[in-house]
Parts: sequence; C-alpha cells; structure tokens
Amino acid sequence: MPARRAFAATASLAAAALALTGCSLLPGTDGDTDSPPAGADRFYTQTLSWNNEGDLLDSTTVEVPLDWSDPDGATIEIAVMRHKATESSLGSLLMNPGGPGGSGYDYVRDYAEYLVTPDVLANFDLIGFDPRGVNHSNPVTCYTDSGDRDEYLYGTYDEGYGTEGWVEDLTQREKDYAAACAENTGPLLAHIDAGSVARDMDVIRAVLGDEKINYLGYSYGTYLGTVYAELFPDKVGRMVLDGAVDPTVSDLDALATQMAGFESALRAYMDDCQANDSNCPFSGGTDAGMQQVRQLLEGVDAQHLVASDGRVLDSATVGTGLAYNLYSDSYWPDLTQMFNDLYAHDPESSFANADGYNGRNSDGSYADNSSDVYAAVTCAEGDLGTDSVDTLGGVAVLQAKAPTIGDFFGYDDTFVLDALCSNWPYPVAELPTEFDAAGAAPIIVIGTTNDPATPYANAVSLSKQLESGVLISYEGEGHTIYAQGVTCVDDAVDAYFIEGTVPAEDPKC
Repeated sequence: MPARRAFAATASLAAAALALTGCSLLPGTDGDTDSPPAGADRFYTQTLSWNNEGDLLDSTTVEVPLDWSDPDGATIEIAVMRHKATESSLGSLLMNPGGPGGSGYDYVRDYAEYLVTPDVLANFDLIGFDPRGVNHSNPVTCYTDSGDRDEYLYGTYDEGYGTEGWVEDLTQREKDYAAACAENTGPLLAHIDAGSVARDMDVIRAVLGDEKINYLGYSYGTYLGTVYAELFPDKVGRMVLDGAVDPTVSDLDALATQMAGFESALRAYMDDCQANDSNCPFSGGTDAGMQQVRQLLEGVDAQHLVASDGRVLDSATVGTGLAYNLYSDSYWPDLTQMFNDLYAHDPESSFANADGYNGRNSDGSYADNSSDVYAAVTCAEGDLGTDSVDTLGGVAVLQAKAPTIGDFFGYDDTFVLDALCSNWPYPVAELPTEFDAAGAAPIIVIGTTNDPATPYANAVSLSKQLESGVLISYEGEGHTIYAQGVTCVDDAVDAYFIEGTVPAEDPKC
C-alpha cells in the first residue's frame, strides 16, 4: 500500500518504503556541494517568472535536465507553487506530501493554512512542487482513457486470487500497462527516481535564493528528504521528516511490515468499534472481530456485487477501500459504514473509498496521475522486480505479517507491483545505499507508534542512520502527526524551524 500522507488531505499521497540497488551516486556527485554539478550552471542561475495566483499565492516553473548525467541534453519543467509568509519571511520551506505521486503544488495551493502551524505559516514561504513525473510537472502517463484506467485498477480476473492462473493473467495485464507507460510517457520514464528529484530540489533551493534548504517531508517525502541530505549534506538547513521511510529495507520486507501496521490499526479500530460504536457489526472481542472481517472479505468475490455504474466489486477493491480508512482514526466511522454496507450486500461505499484512494472522481474521471507515478517510481527505485520471491511467495510473506488483511491489501498493490516491476522496461536507478548524511545539520525524524503506513520502527531506524538524526516520538494512531493539534509535537517542530532549537532528547509526546 502506498504510504500516503493523510489521504485526501493530500489527494492520496505516498508509498511503500523502497529498497535501493546500485552502489554509486548519480553522475557528477563528487562531494562538492558548494557549486553546481558540471555543466549545470545555467539551471542554477535561471531567472524565475512568477504568476500571481491570489491570496498570497504565486506559481512558476523551474527548468532542469531530463537526464542529470546529460545536462546539455533535453530539459523538463518542475511546477512550483509558493504561499508567501504572512509576516516577515525567514526563507523558503520546501514541502512534499508523499506518494510517490503526491502533488506538492496542489498541496500548498489548496491547504497552506492547514499544513503547518500559524507560527510557521507566518515565518516561512511555503514551497510546494510537483516532482518530475507528477501532475503539473512533465507527467508520467500510462493509460489515457478513463475506461482503460478503470479496467486496470478495478477489473476482475477469471481465475481466483492466489492461483497460478491469476498470476498468468496479472502478468499479462502488467506487461500491457508497462508498455503503455513507456509509449505515452517517453524518455522521462527512465529518469523519475529520487536521486533525480533531489537534484531538482537543489536547483529549486538555489533559484529561490536560499543558501540551504529548509524542508518538511511526509511519508515518501521523507525518502526524498533523506536522499537530498545524503547527496547534499552541506546544503541541509532545517529538515523535518514525518512518517519516515526506512530506505535500507527491501521492498517486500517493507511492504510486509507496512501490512503489519495496517493489521495493528485494524485491531485498534476493532477495539474502539466494539467498545464505543453502537453501529459496530462485530462482536465477541477483538480476535473474534478480526476473524469476522476475514470471513467477510473471503466471501466478497462469490457475491458478484455490481455497483450502480456497472463495476463489479471484488475482494481486492474492498482491501483498497479498507486501507483508505485505516490511515487515521478519524476515518473509522466511515469504515464501520463500509462494513455494514458489505453485510447488506451494498458495494457503493466500498467503491467510494477505493475511489478516494485511487483519485477517481464521481464522474469516472481521475483527479491526477498519482497511481501511475506510484507504480512507475516503485519500479524505478525498488527491488520487487529483481528479488528472488515470486508473486505467490509474496502472498505468503504478507499473510504471515498480517493474517487478516495482508493478502487482500496486496492483490491491488504488492502483487501488482511485483508483476509490473518484473516487466519494467528500464533498469533500477543507481541511488545511494547508505544514509548517514555526514556533516548535515540536525534532521528531525517524527514517528507515530501506531502509524499503519510507515511503522514507528522506520522512524527509529532512520533517526539512527542519519548522523545528525533527532527522533520525536508520538504515542498514538494515524499516519503522520505534525500540525494536527498535538502541542508537544508542534512546539518542538516550531522551535526548530523558527529558532533552530533542537530537542535535547526525544520528548516522547
């Protein structure tokens, strides 16, 4: 499941923790971060033209090389949205909401006043950007017809999930999808990795006039920040990584750990549902309730439930809808409604929740290309296509970690990615394999103890890997926590951003 920032608060933004292959940095990275890479001077000295968007907002585009190993070659444009500080600015605060596939441009344009505390909003220019491949920047494009996207994301199979026949059908479907991505995206598809994005971020820093980068990243956005810090440690200013990805864990292990996180979140939901919700359809305690969920999911495919728009509900789509509502305990009432509807043989809310996850609008159109970017970047950066575990072996791994829901979540995610990345038309990018960011200023890493999408262990691990990592722990539910009203977390982060004060120890909020 993508580790996405607070779902719809960022248009379903984030990704599974990705392992990296390759042993060298991108061409041109030689440790000298005081000057642009060879041949890239013109990008670092370009003049920006800003468009007034109203309400303290303006936008621009930043030109960068398509291929950072060939700065004299083709170029692309990165879309940038700025919300100006409401008072005197201390500088820029670059932001990424997660994904891969989340639009930082839309994030800042639509939600600026909710993304940070009022004090940070007053003191920093918030800078949202769409990483290469995303939405307003040169986009990854796979299927261009909404009907084809529907069939890809929601289509059912002739053979049952978990069978050899299903694997064969899935493999052919992913070969067709990969071919469409290559044909409709073109050369960009070979250059959408985090190393390329980090270099784009450094150009954005420079052309905004900032000596060092201030950065706030959520979920997959923490990975972008980590890669930036590794490539440009001397350019790190004040960096906060909330809902951390551990970049050293293999894809399958990371996804399995994430499934365990969702299983834990479902147990927390089950406790609350039976104790506090009169509409709860489950009974008999937490373990009994989890068994009832399993039985409900196992029975979905045989029912052949048809929605009002003609789509047929299967257990994979239910798994996606379930995941959508486990990112935050504020969504638990919607999850209860979805379960009750399933017991009543009504598929509509399951589709509505899966649509929210996939960015599908009520008219059948799609809000953005986040699902395409998520798939493409996973294959560009991770090892699902090159590890030694086949699709059916992956099913067993996920079920071992999350016996109630792991396989159902994976049918539209992990196993799809495994088949896709095994047939991806480009090799995995060369990226850093160590993440100490030696010499960087202090980097704050925030972890929530029952975060379903980026489990707390990720934050602990990343904070230890980073030479200057500082951990802030929050005991609670949900995916990411800064600027959500938890005073202990907000005060510590604000003091760091505004005053440069680093917590002496983990405040354990």
